[in-house]
Amino acid sequence: MEEKGFQSSLEHSSTTYTLEVKRESRRRASDQSVTMADDNLKVLSALDVAKTQWYHFTAIIIAGMGFFTDAYDLFCISLVTKMLGRIYYHVDGSPKPGSLPPNVSAAVNGVALCGTLAGQLFFGWLGDKMGRKKVYGVTLMLMCICSIASGLSLGRDAKSVMATLCFFRFWLGFGIGGDYPLSATIMSEYANKKTRGAFIAAVFAMQGFGILAGGIFAMIMSATFQVMFKAPAYEIDPITSTVPEADYLWRIILMVGAVPALLTFYWRLKMPETARYTALVAKNAKQAAADMSKVLQMDIEAEQQKVEQIAQKQRGYSLFSTVFLHRHGLHLLGTTSTWFLLDIAYYSQNLFQKDIFSAIGWIPEAKTMSAIQEVFTIARAQTLIALCSTVPGYWFTVALIDVLGRFAIQLIGFFFMTVFMFALAFPYDHWTKPDNRIGFVVMYSLTFFFANFGPNATTFVVPAEIFPARLRSTCHGISAAAGKLGAIIGAFGFLYLAQNQDKKKADAGYPAGIGVKNSLIVLGVVNLLGLLFTFLVPEAKGKSLEDLSGENEENRDGD
Repeated sequence: MEEKGFQSSLEHSSTTYTLEVKRESRRRASDQSVTMADDNLKVLSALDVAKTQWYHFTAIIIAGMGFFTDAYDLFCISLVTKMLGRIYYHVDGSPKPGSLPPNVSAAVNGVALCGTLAGQLFFGWLGDKMGRKKVYGVTLMLMCICSIASGLSLGRDAKSVMATLCFFRFWLGFGIGGDYPLSATIMSEYANKKTRGAFIAAVFAMQGFGILAGGIFAMIMSATFQVMFKAPAYEIDPITSTVPEADYLWRIILMVGAVPALLTFYWRLKMPETARYTALVAKNAKQAAADMSKVLQMDIEAEQQKVEQIAQKQRGYSLFSTVFLHRHGLHLLGTTSTWFLLDIAYYSQNLFQKDIFSAIGWIPEAKTMSAIQEVFTIARAQTLIALCSTVPGYWFTVALIDVLGRFAIQLIGFFFMTVFMFALAFPYDHWTKPDNRIGFVVMYSLTFFFANFGPNATTFVVPAEIFPARLRSTCHGISAAAGKLGAIIGAFGFLYLAQNQDKKKADAGYPAGIGVKNSLIVLGVVNLLGLLFTFLVPEAKGKSLEDLSGENEENRDGD
């Protein structure tokens, strides 16, 4: 009896002890949660937990219109390069229409990318030094002026027209480059932590609509010109197949890129500076609280004393310090390498998809069309790809990025890009047969879908989340610039790589290349490397920017 009582007492004590341990564990977790919440300023915590409101959508539209213009301007040049060849490089008696010489083609296609790379580094750095808002309007105005100036490229001969076109497209790219780090950083610092990925991805997804709009507008304009200025195919009459009015068509297509940017210029100037920059970098808690009180439509306490305490605790390490290397070195390597590898594949596909379509016979031979008809045909192919794969891919990412996470989507994207690229490359001869060409286009479209529902979006999103506020814009600019370096390699390298292995069959002025098949194999290997480097990138889903960047940890370490 006594034994049973003792056993019962022991069980009771054990149960009581277990409950106490659980209570203590919950209390400690709660205390830790409160401590972490206390680390952050109230204005930043308010942004992190804010419900999705109208200002979120306003910010997406204002920032997104910049990317609409970016994509339109960067990709519309691929629509008109063949027309430029016909107009300015016609050779009498040639069996083929005129085409841009290799060096001119590389310059026209790639000079905006060089400008973009420079703009990403410069404006990324400037965004951390002067603030995101102060330089945000400058990038947009530069884009608008240079879009219009590109279409007004004038000169006495082909050389001077191409030189002025390249000059203005470089500075157009410079403005576009600034938009990358600034738009991403502004959106990440405005968003709540629950849906931040979707909001940043939605800004980037406007690129899809920009590509689509470029294709549709080119189709409308070329169809209109075909009706107004009828012209025979080149093989029938080489001279009259390129009507004089064709010189207006490419200029109009390039200049219209300025319109969507101009529509949002006023609202960009009216956007307040982000609270994270104002509080954590400029150290002005009162201004940050006042700005966000208006945006969130609620009273927020200004904690100037706490801002000053945070400033004292944080070590304020620079980009080139050993502390940054220790904390974020691998992260920066991950964001730069994955963006670099992605853009080698993505830009070589996108800028030169017309060459791939021509190679498999999806676009008729140039000599069977007039100059304006050729623009329409290339624009139709690009629009179809954008409509069926590019745009849906972007918005799949927007819908699922805060569900699956950035890491999973990037891994899935690179994996399927690799699979489909190899599936196109190894049986390439099979795809070139007339009965299989539609299958080639479907497979090619799927690589675009998984680029956009994958690394093309996530490489833009992640660098805007994982670095400290004082270096966020700079690090995003460096990551984006690495991407554009990959784009330049893809754009320039693919021109030469994809040439036929028989020099006699290569395009005029080009040396023999490795052929389209081997080029696709190279791109497949590039995608595979991108998949491997993805493992260096941390997951950012559902976490505050300060926890991701280690700023809250710095505050606790300083206590």
